[in-house]
Amino acid sequence: MTDTLHDDAAVVEVEETQAALRKAGRSVLGITGDENAPPLRRILSEEGLSWYPLFALCALALVDQFQSRAFIVLAPEIAQAFGLAPAAIAAFGSLQALTLSVAALPAAAFVQRKARRGAVAIVTAVGWGLATLCTGFVGNPFGLLMVTLLDGASSGSVRTVHGPLLFDHYPPAARGRMLSTYLAATYAAGVIAPASVAILTALNLTWRGVFVVLGVVCLATAAAASRLRDPGFGRFDTARIRGLVRDEPVEEEPGLDLGFFEVVRRIWLIPTVKRVMVASTLLGIMLTPLITFMVFYLAERWHQGPTARAVFSALTAALAVPALIVMGGRIERNFRHDPSRVVVQSGTFLAVGVVGLGVGVLSPWFVGMGVLFAIGNTAFALTVPALAMSVQAVLPPAMRAHAAALQGIMLFGAGSFVGVIFLSGIDRRLGPTGAVIAMAIPGLASAAVLASCRKTINADIDRVVDDIVEEEEIRKLVSSGVRLPMLACRNIDFSYDQLQVLFDVSFSVDEGEMVALLGTNGAGKSTLLRAITGLGLPSSGSVRFRGADITYVDPQRRVGLGITQIAGGKATFPRLTVVENLRAFGYGRGRDTRAVDRGIEATFDAFPRLAERRDQLAGTLSGGEAQMLALGRALILEPPLLCIDELSLGLAPKVVGELLEMVRRINAQGTAVVLVEQSVNIALSLVDHVYFMERGEIRFDGKARDLLGRDDLLRSVFLEGATKGLAR
Repeated sequence: MTDTLHDDAAVVEVEETQAALRKAGRSVLGITGDENAPPLRRILSEEGLSWYPLFALCALALVDQFQSRAFIVLAPEIAQAFGLAPAAIAAFGSLQALTLSVAALPAAAFVQRKARRGAVAIVTAVGWGLATLCTGFVGNPFGLLMVTLLDGASSGSVRTVHGPLLFDHYPPAARGRMLSTYLAATYAAGVIAPASVAILTALNLTWRGVFVVLGVVCLATAAAASRLRDPGFGRFDTARIRGLVRDEPVEEEPGLDLGFFEVVRRIWLIPTVKRVMVASTLLGIMLTPLITFMVFYLAERWHQGPTARAVFSALTAALAVPALIVMGGRIERNFRHDPSRVVVQSGTFLAVGVVGLGVGVLSPWFVGMGVLFAIGNTAFALTVPALAMSVQAVLPPAMRAHAAALQGIMLFGAGSFVGVIFLSGIDRRLGPTGAVIAMAIPGLASAAVLASCRKTINADIDRVVDDIVEEEEIRKLVSSGVRLPMLACRNIDFSYDQLQVLFDVSFSVDEGEMVALLGTNGAGKSTLLRAITGLGLPSSGSVRFRGADITYVDPQRRVGLGITQIAGGKATFPRLTVVENLRAFGYGRGRDTRAVDRGIEATFDAFPRLAERRDQLAGTLSGGEAQMLALGRALILEPPLLCIDELSLGLAPKVVGELLEMVRRINAQGTAVVLVEQSVNIALSLVDHVYFMERGEIRFDGKARDLLGRDDLLRSVFLEGATKGLAR
């Protein structure tokens, strides 16, 4: 943003304060460089906050797992009651996990524009309470499947809204400990649910009676959490970072809203998040089959009944609860000092957990196996807060629910099903013990990917801060009367897979201006247009149109905003007639058919040859006629910004002259034009302002005549005829 503004004083001011604002913004996010964390009571007292949201979310997270935990412990009895094989029970678990993952997406979309996560948390809690209760009354496998899916669908909100809601209720200085306490409650479910099953079965309740009792407890907990509210997005981070720019508190202001899938695309471009998603998929390959096989491992290897399995599950999970509470502060201190420490810590915990379980199944002693399982479960538990702290820090607050939903899909959806498909039958070939050991391989790979996030997390956090600062600087400058360019690309990096083609590109266009973007073939000109028009998304940097951030807005929405592109040689529909093409171009006009008709007539007036061929298929037109037809798009849409890519490609000079005259007319009517050309002669005959690209970088930004003095940039192929073009 700073190097595209036309107010020099503002540019200097922003450049001088950028480093200080970034450091202050990181401090707002809880990254202070030290390890001193104030007591929670003091933080809550100074902020005027209550413990209730934490307690309500902890209670909901605890009872959320009652149905699934009890289902796992009682799986052999349920399978016997309905005549189901172990593989069928595993499939039920996978379908439940898939439903949970898919349900997370609509939950994220529902809370995207309006802060109503508290209501979602309460309503869905009632849903899984009913699912747990009804499990005790099902009479056939289909009914069992239905309540299992209902539990998964309602539980989808836990991953989606609980974490982000907790983060927005409490400031960064308290989040590590609050999150660890919340996660301790989720792991307490691993103790309380199996222990409850053990107690209830010891009291001679059948598996059906167990679910009825647990369902009543779930519904009572949902009622107790009914005062939970949503505090809004980012009041402790986004709003306070913006306040740094204005030196005063700033309320959240609505910007250009992204659609759900636009947000998803944005999230996938964050390197740390991308690695976490890969790690989550690998972990899911291990996790879901592992949970199922472990039950049968205990039943077959150690001949444990439901009560014994429940007690074992509770005891091996119990260590995680105090470990989370104790280690929460340590994880938070590491994050305050350096977030890269935390992702390494997360990967280490995961590796320890995988090894603990893998070695445990080899133990010939039951007690030794139990101890190793407890260590493994505890290490898995400690992975979660470290990972959550890292992922949430690299995301804008309003996108945290989406990232949580996507991670759930990778973990419980993609990973789970791949694990079931590729590891199905492994228990028959290798036995439960061999199956558990084989599943350790993707777990260790997941740990390695998580640890690799240390390379990206700090840069991603800085990018979050920079984006917030840029947004507020824009608002501040606009409110002070500074004129912004119509289009401003700032520090654009762009890659095709692993190949980076744009490097820190900044580019701007004023209202009604015509600029030329020159460079050799492969310099990155067309790629920059893709970033401007939304056909491709940059890996970093921003694109702003009239001050609004459109970096991740879909191409069709950019057309509605007034950005139109004409691609050289491929800007028409060959199987439609000329008139049909022009009407198709008018789609962006919506129901304004009169404007479309006026544009069609204007096109025919400008290009009489097209009028003669109005009913001819576009695929039969000559190259020049096809480009004339393409230019008709600008006459119909009358866009504020028109991007033209290689207009003269392969055309005769006379035809090029006609097209260039029409471009001049379009620009004279107020449309800003970005003309991408390899021909310096053609470009300089039209424009005064030129950008020159080479190897993905802007090497020149200035007057057209000044470019001719840069022999280091222009090659002989460009110089040929350029001077003649200027002399005319």
